[in-house]
Amino acid sequence: MLVTVRHDLKKVISPQDYYEANFELTRQLFDSFLHSEASVFIFMSTVKAVADVVDGVLNEESIPNPKTHYGIAKRQAEEYILSKDLPLGKRVYILRPCMIHGPGNKGNLNLLYQLVAKGLPWPLGAFDNKRSFLSIDNLCFSIKELLENENISSGIYNVADDEALSTNELIALLGQSLAKKNRILNIPSLWIKRIAKLCDNLNLPLNSERLQKLTENYVVSNDKIVKAIGKPLPVSSREGLLRTFQSFKE
Repeated sequence: MLVTVRHDLKKVISPQDYYEANFELTRQLFDSFLHSEASVFIFMSTVKAVADVVDGVLNEESIPNPKTHYGIAKRQAEEYILSKDLPLGKRVYILRPCMIHGPGNKGNLNLLYQLVAKGLPWPLGAFDNKRSFLSIDNLCFSIKELLENENISSGIYNVADDEALSTNELIALLGQSLAKKNRILNIPSLWIKRIAKLCDNLNLPLNSERLQKLTENYVVSNDKIVKAIGKPLPVSSREGLLRTFQSFKE
């Protein structure tokens, strides 16, 4: 049994909706699982159930302190699952993926793609960041291994590609995918932050929230799940991103 509830990209969901979908429905499903003949329950949580801002590297030992309704609701669901005793023969995995991407991707990767495709310069070159990503191929591989390998212990597992990349490196990969020359501007970060602040109440591509997502550090360790599976992830960080970028052309 696999549970996943996607978060709201269009900002049309009320706070209560997050708790209904991510906690209450998960609670009902998990209770049903406990009394069913199903042997494996996978809950798709999120790294946001732990932290919105990461100082260093996020791992499974990091103390959860979610800040958003989405993250709080996911954490409540995690706590409920962990509070129950498992019947003999059942396994439960709580997966905390970082930003998942693949064909049909929506969000900031699409914004970056459109910028590079149009030959526009990237104005945030002065920001030095590292961020973990997760290709849909590596996520599906991890889930398949968890389902098939009865020797993998129940528990919480972060899921991320092996290498964290900077936004500037993403721009370089996009240029490679589109066969376009990279145009990265090193405008002082303080100026950019002030401009984004001014745009917060306007319907413009850059505001404070999007600036943070594009330039923040958010490095996630995948050591625990890779060791548990006992196999390397099949797709490198860069290869996975190039596959996603290629899908934007189709």
